Amino acid sequence: MALNFDLKTYLKQLEQLVNVDCGSYTPEGIAQIADILTPMFEQIGFTVIRHQLDEKAGPCLEITNKPDAEFYDVMLCGHMDTVFPVGTASERPMTFDEHKIYGPGATDMKSGILSAWYALQALTSDELARLSIVVVLNCDEEIGSIYSRQWLESMARKSGQVLVCEAARPTGNLIRSRKGNAKYEIEFHGVASHAGSALSEGVSAIYELSQWALAIKGMVNLETGTTMNVGVIEGGMAVNVVPDYAKAIVDLRFWNTDEAETIDSRLREMAQAPFEKGARVTVNRATFKPSMQPSADTEALIRLVSEEADKLNIVYGWEDAGGGSDGNFTAAIGTPTLDGFGPMGAGFHSDKEYLLIDSIEPRIQLLAQVLKRL
Repeated sequence: MALNFDLKTYLKQLEQLVNVDCGSYTPEGIAQIADILTPMFEQIGFTVIRHQLDEKAGPCLEITNKPDAEFYDVMLCGHMDTVFPVGTASERPMTFDEHKIYGPGATDMKSGILSAWYALQALTSDELARLSIVVVLNCDEEIGSIYSRQWLESMARKSGQVLVCEAARPTGNLIRSRKGNAKYEIEFHGVASHAGSALSEGVSAIYELSQWALAIKGMVNLETGTTMNVGVIEGGMAVNVVPDYAKAIVDLRFWNTDEAETIDSRLREMAQAPFEKGARVTVNRATFKPSMQPSADTEALIRLVSEEADKLNIVYGWEDAGGGSDGNFTAAIGTPTLDGFGPMGAGFHSDKEYLLIDSIEPRIQLLAQVLKRL
């Protein structure tokens, strides 16, 4: 079946999705996105099941052509949330020019969801009868899928492969691997005292934090790609008071999950032996995504996708990305996973986010052809 694509229609559909405040902590906005998408997928013959995984989160959608299937040939993965606060959609709603589309979440990743919707329509009735497909859209990818991870992994375990519909790079590259990442919240407790008359009686939480920052810098290994960054700090109440509290938020990125676990153990050992006598430290690993690494089955999937991209004369490559996605989770449980099946774009998580218009239809065609081959 030929791809039925009209850019004017697409722009209206994308605008409807982009012009909704649907940050990860805006469940009512995510529910509005789910309400828009549900009849769209039902219209093309798919069953939509809504999951409310936590009262604090928005809904997640399980969309399939085979609601009774125990195993899926392919899982298409995406997310409905963005990183943007309430008010962003009204401050800078979707706009476009001759080459690019702009707006909060246009590329990350409302366009990727639409790619899945269009690609599924390009499948013939025979192909849909042969294939068991599930589209999994969660509500909290931008905060580490803290509510949906277990559900995502359960869906991936009963899927033959996972294609993540996050954006392709502006170069055209798809994504074969992603770094793992973790976020640490480290709290430092000391003893407050007057900095002038009783300095020696105090224990500075900020001095303890400072020495941790230098120790963390020493854990960076650029050769293996393990990086750490003390990105946010807070502490102290007045210049003449020895601070009894400080906090650091630390970003960890890695290719080797074992190396990440070694660092985790090292941080917890350090907490048992603070630098400053009388200080106390607590280490909380707030989020964690294992690295996404290709297996032999993934390499076979890469060859299949490359063959279809070549047939379409699409400019592409295969990239090892520093940022994470839900593909990290699906790959870690052993399901072959590739990423970047949305249109090309960049500027994620900023007011510079854009989507390349000329890439929309070719990337939908690529996804459709890959589905036909599975």
